[in-house]
Amino acid sequence: MSIRLYHKALDELYRRYNRREFVHPDPLEFLYRYDNTSDREVAGLVAATLAVGRVASILASVGRVLEPMGPHPAAFLRDAREDDLRRMLAGFRHRFLAGENLATMLWGVRRIRARYGTLGAFFRAAMQPEDETVLPAISVFVCEVSSMGDCGRLLADPRDKSACKRLNLYLRWMVRHDDVDPGGWEGVSPAQLVVPLDVHMHRIARALDLTERQQADGRTALEVTAAFREIAPDDPTRYDFVLTRLGIRDDTDLPAFLARCGAK
Repeated sequence: MSIRLYHKALDELYRRYNRREFVHPDPLEFLYRYDNTSDREVAGLVAATLAVGRVASILASVGRVLEPMGPHPAAFLRDAREDDLRRMLAGFRHRFLAGENLATMLWGVRRIRARYGTLGAFFRAAMQPEDETVLPAISVFVCEVSSMGDCGRLLADPRDKSACKRLNLYLRWMVRHDDVDPGGWEGVSPAQLVVPLDVHMHRIARALDLTERQQADGRTALEVTAAFREIAPDDPTRYDFVLTRLGIRDDTDLPAFLARCGAK
């Protein structure tokens, strides 16, 4: 079934729920604390890479990491030594993500920012003219950060067939700009973003016949993104936030939305 049949329903969903009042509880809300893009990109990477598991636990863990970094995490990271990061995160654990791996990731990010100025500038440099999506640049980023040491399972690489949900979520936050996504990066096009595919979004995509694939992997993420590109070629992740509200918030009705679309 063509996604064009759902276009009106998706736009109505976007108009209703694409507002900051519907963000909480979501790690995205941490980015609203920072007016400066440099601070936002550091805080956003922490928030996105820890976005695993129950949302209450995610929010607590992100807060635990960002609090000692103060109101300007970019300046904190610029001035930090590797030992400072390891001490700050000693004993930290969020599900299968360990503090020592997070410290390694942040040290790698510090090295990148020292060389390029910002992560946004790094991604602009990593993008090639022939790249249809941000995935090749994500691979370059993961390789660069991981060269500093073991990041554990914080960073997924598209070359491993991963959907890279958390890094695609991070890029959505930093590249798009509307009432929900704060944006701030220039030089990376929203048209090149990939849907942050998790179990919930995969279930919705299958119900809407956007994919028949049973694994929420990288190939499926590209297939779902291509479907959304049919109606939003310049912004294929436009509906990601509002669709993920369905079934998460108590004031939404996923079965009613699917029924209206005539979905299975």
